[in-house]
Amino acid sequence: MNLNLVFCIYIPLVHSASHSFITTYTGINGQTTEGIPEFSAVTTLDGRQIDYYDSEIKKLIPRQDWMKDYVSTDMWKEDAQIREEVQQIYKNNIDVLMQRFNQSRGVHTYQRMYGCGWDDQTGSLEGFDQYGYDGGDFISLDLKELRYITPVPQRFITAVKWNNDTAQLEFLKQYYQHECVYWLKEFLKLRNVDLERRAPEVSLLQKDPSSPVECHATGFYPSAVTITWLRNGEEHDEDVDLGELLLNEDGTFQKTSTLYILPDEWKKNQYVCEVEHKERTIQKILTEDEIKSNYSPIKLYFIILRNVIGFIVILTVLVIGTYNMKVKNKLKHLIT
Repeated sequence: MNLNLVFCIYIPLVHSASHSFITTYTGINGQTTEGIPEFSAVTTLDGRQIDYYDSEIKKLIPRQDWMKDYVSTDMWKEDAQIREEVQQIYKNNIDVLMQRFNQSRGVHTYQRMYGCGWDDQTGSLEGFDQYGYDGGDFISLDLKELRYITPVPQRFITAVKWNNDTAQLEFLKQYYQHECVYWLKEFLKLRNVDLERRAPEVSLLQKDPSSPVECHATGFYPSAVTITWLRNGEEHDEDVDLGELLLNEDGTFQKTSTLYILPDEWKKNQYVCEVEHKERTIQKILTEDEIKSNYSPIKLYFIILRNVIGFIVILTVLVIGTYNMKVKNKLKHLIT
């Protein structure tokens, strides 16, 4: 079964200074695959989930630690109640749309994606409110013209009805220009305060005893970080490869500096990985005890033992197979 659960929208805020605050409702009618709820709601900040609701759990769940402070507030309870009400509305709407499209059966989806974008450098704002049916664009709100537009004939009735509700249109205009952006900025503040407390976690990593040693710093924010290798107290930049800055899923960053020297070299001299972040310095002395690795002599022993046993088994099968072929050939000769 193929469920088209996502329809595309265009948000003209794409560079690093832009931020987005989006809520997506998805309603499904018909026989669905096990594990897919009839209704779900997801809110994202800059593309990352901050809360989640569906018709199975019937609870609004925070997806970020810094959102948990809101769980006991009246606003959180109101948002959960709204999602319960929307769940029933979407079920009714799909029934109406199926009639308009002359559909009597099958699995059908109805979605709304709405929210706002804000550029913290230029101050530009962008609101959007779009609906989809069965994975395609269905109707959208043009905030500049303050009216709903649709490319689908079956939606003209709804477009006319919604466009005649001038009070609701004015409310939506105020929401997208003020309230939506207000909450976007508030959640950004909470997220940034949480991120500002993120210092780097530093580890020394090695695949096996003969591999290069990686100094891996992760989970830090903001992105500015310096990773330096020291040899006997002096900065060492030979045989060193500094990796690119990477973004983690939670908004923090990670970076790696790899030291390409033989174990005998760093056992004779003292090598230290020094990570500087926000006036804080973290040092890791390169020793066997400090290195994290998947390598294990015991594990290697079992791998070798397994390979040897496997070789013996294969050899045995080949010998037995050869013997059986000789026996069969003799029997065949006798029968003939």
